[in-house]
Amino acid sequence: MGWLWAIVVGFVLGLIAKAILPGKQHSPLWLTTIFGIIGAIIGNSLAGAFGIEETKGIDWGRHALQLAAALVVVGVGDMAYKMIKGNRQRA
Repeated sequence: MGWLWAIVVGFVLGLIAKAILPGKQHSPLWLTTIFGIIGAIIGNSLAGAFGIEETKGIDWGRHALQLAAALVVVGVGDMAYKMIKGNRQRA
């Protein structure tokens, strides 16, 4: 069940990050989900480092770190995807 939850959270984080980032992102939905999963993992690691991994109630700090990490990963990942995809089309 943990992997299914990670995919759902990654999907949602990836879509939110894609909606927040300005301009058009060219990465497909499956790749955006993977970027969101990676962002969630990085955000959880940062929350553990800051000592806010587990709190009573809703973990707003952890969720904010997950979203921030997803924004960075989706932005950088989309740039990398465009570079790789652009190089393939030129060849």
